[in-house]
Amino acid sequence: MTGFSTLLTAVPTGLWIDGSSHESSSGKRFDVMNPATGEVLTTVADGTVTDARRALESAAKVQPEWAATAPRERSEILRRAWEGVMQRSEEFAQLITLEMGKPLAESRGEVAYGGEFLRWFAEEAVRIGGRTTTAPSGNGHIMVVKEPVGPALAVTPWNFPLAMGTRKIGPALAAGCTMLVKPAEDTPLTMLLLAQVFAEAGLPAGVLSVLPTLDAPTVVGALMADRRLRKISFTGSTPVGKAIIAQSAEQVLKTSMELGGNAPFIVFDDADIDAAVDGAMAAKMRNGGEACTAANRFLVHNSIREDFTRTLCARIALTTVGPGYEDGVMLGPLINAKQRDRVAALVDDAVAQGAHVRTGGAALPGPGYFYAPTVIDDVPAGARILTEEIFGPIAVIVGFDTEAEAIASANATDYGLAAYFYTQNLDRASRVARALEVGMVGVNRGVISDAAAPFGGVKQSGLGSEGGSEGIAEYLNTKYIALTP
Repeated sequence: MTGFSTLLTAVPTGLWIDGSSHESSSGKRFDVMNPATGEVLTTVADGTVTDARRALESAAKVQPEWAATAPRERSEILRRAWEGVMQRSEEFAQLITLEMGKPLAESRGEVAYGGEFLRWFAEEAVRIGGRTTTAPSGNGHIMVVKEPVGPALAVTPWNFPLAMGTRKIGPALAAGCTMLVKPAEDTPLTMLLLAQVFAEAGLPAGVLSVLPTLDAPTVVGALMADRRLRKISFTGSTPVGKAIIAQSAEQVLKTSMELGGNAPFIVFDDADIDAAVDGAMAAKMRNGGEACTAANRFLVHNSIREDFTRTLCARIALTTVGPGYEDGVMLGPLINAKQRDRVAALVDDAVAQGAHVRTGGAALPGPGYFYAPTVIDDVPAGARILTEEIFGPIAVIVGFDTEAEAIASANATDYGLAAYFYTQNLDRASRVARALEVGMVGVNRGVISDAAAPFGGVKQSGLGSEGGSEGIAEYLNTKYIALTP
């Protein structure tokens, strides 16, 4: 890990409030760990309810001015922030790898992807529309305008420390909303560096605050109970999302929820097996499987199941595991010991019920929180690994015989975020894509995220969309104005 000390000293480690870094009102700080070694990278200020209220006070104070700022000016600030992220892309990539663990090549990909939300919403800021029509009765005109919701709170996860923030900050600022961000306690550094970049891009003080804390339920709860907050956007687990939705009812907050997933990856009998395995590697092993869109269940036609499984195992056997900042590493550590142990427990439960480990199947020696890339098949229907989100490098193979059986199995979950399938039949592609009960479908591809496309799920995978032209609508209210002739 030598060579990163200069980077770490350049990152702000206080609470980002009023456009600069501050210590917590409690004076307390907490450790940020390197998941590849279990060692402390640095410490950051531990925000309190007092700090959160101070940040919200600033956000509420500047909200009218920011809402009245010309769309072109908001656009230019977002554009400069994107340019700042691109100019410091290697710093961001190294920081992501240090605090989250993914290989450096993937961190560079996240920087490009995450930065794109700033550029995309810089362009969307000047395209906020409305309409004026004549009332059908002829007694006047109907004017519809879009206005910013007001101060918003973003609660972001650790698996994509930059992109999960920019996907929320970009549309909020473009719409004219001020924003507070509560980053995951495992990965606060990337978001603090982004706040600094925004300040350098000319974002007025108070428009964006970043509040690391070890007491998220208390801090977030206090903000949600404050009538000045008007919106919350959360990315994380479904149980926590449900609790936040319940809390939001008290103030009737506008909510966006990007929650858990249990993505099926279907391989039909007419699929190109090599292409399907390429897609499977991307859908499963990218980010170490620690993604809500990661393929959880591989539903493979029984006529090709063994060929697919052997080919996938051969590819996975070539995967180099280690610290993400080392050359040639393809799979980094899991985020912490708790997550590693949870993944191990899911595999152990499946094996105890009769599942067959084809490759991997065990935690790797430390230091750090590593788990071997794994393929298991012959998984019984009652295994937890089929119904719970894995969030690790485990591919679970299940066979099927008919298209109807595959669709029914894919939809047999409370989740509905993403799905993938491989086929060379155009009619089947259209038919299956429409039949899958999810918000996003990848047809003959294993990576589907795009800043220009709406990202969101159905059922218990969430509410609303992020990205695309739909993303900015989450931060806008609709106002009807009745005009006399």
